[in-house]
Amino acid sequence: MNDSFSPSGRLVLAALTPHPPIIVPEVGGPDTAQAQRTVDGMRRLAQIFAEARPDTIVVISPHGPVFSDVIAITGLPVVEGDLRQFGAAVSMEFSNDLALAEGIAGHAKSRGVSAAVIEPSFLGRLRASRRLDHGTMVPLYYISQAVSGFRVVPVAMGVDTPDRLYMFGMALREAVEEGEGRVALIASGDLSHRLKPGAPAGYSPEGKVFDERLVEALGRMDVGAIARLDDRLVEAAGECGLRPIFMMLGALDGLEVEGEVHSYEGPFGVGYAVASFRPLGAAASESARRYDDVVRALEEKRTRRRRSESPYVSLARQAVEEYVRHRKIMPAPEPLPEGMERAAGVFCSIHKGGQLRGCIGTTEPVRASIAEEIISNAISAAMRDPRFEPVEEGELDDLVFSVDVLSEPEPISGPDELDPARYGVIVRRGGRVGLLLPDLDGIDTVQEQVGIARRKAGIGEREPVELARFEVTRYE
Repeated sequence: MNDSFSPSGRLVLAALTPHPPIIVPEVGGPDTAQAQRTVDGMRRLAQIFAEARPDTIVVISPHGPVFSDVIAITGLPVVEGDLRQFGAAVSMEFSNDLALAEGIAGHAKSRGVSAAVIEPSFLGRLRASRRLDHGTMVPLYYISQAVSGFRVVPVAMGVDTPDRLYMFGMALREAVEEGEGRVALIASGDLSHRLKPGAPAGYSPEGKVFDERLVEALGRMDVGAIARLDDRLVEAAGECGLRPIFMMLGALDGLEVEGEVHSYEGPFGVGYAVASFRPLGAAASESARRYDDVVRALEEKRTRRRRSESPYVSLARQAVEEYVRHRKIMPAPEPLPEGMERAAGVFCSIHKGGQLRGCIGTTEPVRASIAEEIISNAISAAMRDPRFEPVEEGELDDLVFSVDVLSEPEPISGPDELDPARYGVIVRRGGRVGLLLPDLDGIDTVQEQVGIARRKAGIGEREPVELARFEVTRYE
């Protein structure tokens, strides 16, 4: 290995690990054998960590205190956790490398990426756990069997766009090289959660496609191919590893890397990949500076998305862009587009980076046409959804819209007339009304559908309700 590419601190290893507690023998017992390839891959990875001799291990987990507007870095002097909630007497404790934590946050901010070292008192006010989550505990369980005496910096996954997550990784390595010691990085994340019927998040044939493409691209260190993965494919896969992967890949930008996928399998319907990435030194050419590949890939996706949008979605996007940029409500087009002349209830949904960014709708029409309903509800989804901060101008290029046009609600006599794949449901008791759209990921039964709609309306499980169903035409 060429030690000349870093003046003092050095990133000596990066890795992708899964984090199912079942691969810990004290948790899984005999069931652990069903994921033997993953166990063997993790043991091999632990030996690679031993060879790298890290002084500090940074772990990026999707199950830490994740915030929509900042990447959280744990500021506790000592970090500890256990697997008691999974029935195992496994516990670990590590010193935190607070100097590195502060350096990462500082370099991220200098690149315009929001990151912060979260103080213990702030975690307390948020009622967030101070203990290490299983996304951190499971990989460290294996690493600790081969390596000792290292410090840990827990980092929560960011939910920003891939280019900004990648930029966070670049800032992370800058902080490493500004400091001292040997640092390893773990991106903890499972791949698709929808590989089999009965999988935790339901089944989708796209899950296997996503995993195959991602694992193959990682083996080639083809960052551009990963950034080009279609947003709808990513969403259909139901993964929790892609964002940590982008953060890890950013830390390897500009380096020659020896990558190896040690194992992949999905025995329980969730994809588990184990891979290592050994930095070999500064790249001799610009080909290893992969950030530009990420930016180009995202721009290509945006262009394709806009070209393929239906007129319904295009109208929603135009309405939001006009309002966010100029604070003006655009008028409905004249003449009204074909199909938008009639009145109907409309839901407008906005996603960013595969995550919901806003959703507002009307169950019945309150305006003269579908076009006017789209304009109003799209703006409300962007600016007035109480779950999210209003959309800002810098986000507009990364937003993905969908529009659902509802049929007229039809009263029904009972749940036996529902089908969550075909019908949405409206539950009503007096002035309390709850609605759930059809064909939602992870909602497979009528009981789940009605139960969620009840909770949204604040209606108890045993309170009598009036039910109505409706169908949806979805435009993307």
